[in-house]
Amino acid sequence: MKEKMKEIGLRITELRELSDISIQDMADYLKIPLETYQEYEDGKKDIPASILFEIAHKMEVDMGLLLTGEETRMHIFSVTRKGKGVEVGRRKQYQYENLAEKFIHKKAEPFIVTVEPKGEGYKPSTNTHPGQEFNYILEGTLKIYIHDNGIILHEGDSIFFDSSYGHAMEALENKPAKFLAIVM
Repeated sequence: MKEKMKEIGLRITELRELSDISIQDMADYLKIPLETYQEYEDGKKDIPASILFEIAHKMEVDMGLLLTGEETRMHIFSVTRKGKGVEVGRRKQYQYENLAEKFIHKKAEPFIVTVEPKGEGYKPSTNTHPGQEFNYILEGTLKIYIHDNGIILHEGDSIFFDSSYGHAMEALENKPAKFLAIVM
């Protein structure tokens, strides 16, 4: 995982420099401290999938390029077989599997996200990113915290929300929760 973090960081650095964007400009765009952004590029800190999404948007590339180093080529369709999506373990709280890393000019990023249970008293840290998000619960029970609300979702439930509001997820019933997330 550490090696993958470094590879992604190097790709981001190279693209940022080719795009003539300063480190400070990128940190400002992402609304994060300069030190945090530098740790992302240096491969010292996990990059949340939402931040990768925003970096790709700023650099006008598909997120798949940041994840794999390969240009996305598929224009008409892209198939991802079960369990074969590119893993994006970019937030310690969640495990992401990108389902369309090879499709070019996507209007959304689809992921399978797994949230492991953390135990009683655990409060996940919130995240924000521009745009909207759709989550459909595939397995388990998930509590989503969004803008001072706690909503419990069960298998088959879904939620669509403005992701610029602080949000976080917590697996309940001491079991992992798995959901389809589409970030737009």
